[in-house]
Amino acid sequence: MGSFIIEGGLPLHGSIVPQGAKNEALEIISAVLLTDEKVTVSNIPEILDVKNLLALLEGMGVKVVREQKGKYSFESAGIDREYIKSEDFVQKCARLRGSVMVVGPLLSRFGEAYFAKPGGDKIGRRRVDTHIDGFIKLGADCEYDSFLKAYRLVSKQLKGSYMLLDEASVTGTANIVMAASLAKGTTTIYNAACEPYVQQLCRMLVSMGAKIQGIGSNLLTIEGVEKLHGTQHTILPDMIEVGSFIGMAAINRSALTIKNVSYENLGIIPECFRRLGIKLEQRGDDIYVPAQESYEIDSFMDGSIMTLADAPWPGLTPDLLSVMLVVATQCKGSVLIHQKMFESRLFFVDKLIDMGAQIILCDPHRAVVIGHDHRHRLKAGRMSSPDIRAGIAMLLAAMSASGTSEIANIEQIDRGYEDIDTRLNALGAHITRKQ
Repeated sequence: MGSFIIEGGLPLHGSIVPQGAKNEALEIISAVLLTDEKVTVSNIPEILDVKNLLALLEGMGVKVVREQKGKYSFESAGIDREYIKSEDFVQKCARLRGSVMVVGPLLSRFGEAYFAKPGGDKIGRRRVDTHIDGFIKLGADCEYDSFLKAYRLVSKQLKGSYMLLDEASVTGTANIVMAASLAKGTTTIYNAACEPYVQQLCRMLVSMGAKIQGIGSNLLTIEGVEKLHGTQHTILPDMIEVGSFIGMAAINRSALTIKNVSYENLGIIPECFRRLGIKLEQRGDDIYVPAQESYEIDSFMDGSIMTLADAPWPGLTPDLLSVMLVVATQCKGSVLIHQKMFESRLFFVDKLIDMGAQIILCDPHRAVVIGHDHRHRLKAGRMSSPDIRAGIAMLLAAMSASGTSEIANIEQIDRGYEDIDTRLNALGAHITRKQ
């Protein structure tokens, strides 16, 4: 298990380009299973989760070619129908969170798929009910296979249906949309997730011949087609990286330019950092964060404490709350961080408290942060990354701390951030990877 050794307190400078969006990549790569023709995808982040998904596809019989860094072509004409029903395949799916996205394509194209309980971050319950309920509404039969410890879904021909999702699940919506694209008839999905990741998936499917209306809204209508063809697609910049870099510049009181951010797809993220008192400027499609000695948190109009909470798009993504919490430890003022979606994601704050942060963990979902206004720097510490987003938040805390810190279990960070140590060292950080 590897670790990062971080020398804190170093100023940063220069510019950085965000990687391709991890969450979009997992959906887009899974969608190549819907056709036997060639699909080319650019701006794929070469992170651990993506590499594992690529290996899973290759094991299924997909021809995967790395044409250049971040650009891959896929041909899914030779899927091994027996392997995708095997114990080995189901076990590999169970170890990879992104594997849930292959279920919809396999079910719609081949009439059978296994849905293993997925792995991934240890951040609390992550239900799969939305996915399975959607497949059942499309006409699939579902039974639990106690030997494989997975749900078996079978359908000779999926049929379009109306459904009201019990939650606006991003992965659930994406999975159902992919399955419905080859179903017979019309599918209507209400309370659909409308994050840019889902929008991008829908646009890619349309370019493959799918018929989808309502893209960008929470009401999607999919008219099933008999066959999808090949296409080319480019993945958006990762909004979570963009937000992480904004927070990194602020907590280190450093000027930084974040280039090619696809600003129109960032939603409320820039405004939420402004509520923390962080100045940022849009310069074309770049974001410039000036060096600030102090940043003061806003209050609500009635004078009550500022609250930052996650919400379905176009609300704030939950993946950035850990970063915002760390940034708030050095703000002027107080803020309530309300993580609604996952009940274990704030448990990493005990490590920040050990580093000298003033944080009151109210319950598993809420924490009050009382900022030091840079009068008291965080102290270096030893910690272990419990999940991707807590890991990057810990890294930001260590970069701003006094002394040398160590973060273990950095494989969690590598799952979501490509060569993060090398890229941050180019800005002036001093991060050493130790195996």
